[in-house]
Amino acid sequence: MSLNDLLENLSLEDIEFLRQKKLEQSGNIPYFSFSNITEDELNIIVNIKQQFNDYKFDIWFNNKIALSDEVELFLENLLLKYKNLISSFNEEDLKLYFLSPLFFKIDFLSFKNDCRAFYNEKLTYKTDKFILNGEVDFVFAKGLKRSKTPYFFIQEFKRGKKNSDPEPQLLAELIAGLELNLWNEIRGAYIVGAIWNFVILEKINQNSYIYYVSQNFDSTKLEDLQNIYKNLLVIRNEVIENE
Repeated sequence: MSLNDLLENLSLEDIEFLRQKKLEQSGNIPYFSFSNITEDELNIIVNIKQQFNDYKFDIWFNNKIALSDEVELFLENLLLKYKNLISSFNEEDLKLYFLSPLFFKIDFLSFKNDCRAFYNEKLTYKTDKFILNGEVDFVFAKGLKRSKTPYFFIQEFKRGKKNSDPEPQLLAELIAGLELNLWNEIRGAYIVGAIWNFVILEKINQNSYIYYVSQNFDSTKLEDLQNIYKNLLVIRNEVIENE
């Protein structure tokens, strides 16, 4: 389908919305940045719908992981230091003081399995209808010097920016990762201040997707932070321990 064919099926408002986007020089393909894409834009370029299923996350969340005393103490101390500041942190503060220690403790790096966490990693997914491009906040991926196979994305809240809804930004990243991997399902999470939501994206047809959003996890509450840690550890273990 050409861009003109796509435009014929859109409302005048949607057409004007797309025309205002920066177009790639070759082929006039609409270009969307992960860090700025909105829910309206995402719904224009793909068919995507949220599904509600309380049991969708059971296998992931109902894991048998038991945290060691050392990890529990680490999480307690992390909250003791930063619990009352998280709501006022900007993005860089949140990364430096709270998220980075958490991710380092989980330890996504494995030389044996050729994988690690990447920050501000560039990613591009291109079709004949649109391009998704930009830097992703966090991706756990195959590769050591550069990411090859993205397994899991985390989109962080960008305080003070106009397009500050992390959900469509994460979904765009998940779509790109899923399609580049030729998978039918991929997982991620987005963070708004202290609140985490985990997401599962599934492909149901060409250019058509459904997704599920978990309950809120409040990282300023110890039990929720412990569960966040376990949920991330499940992803890490699936890649590092099961390959």
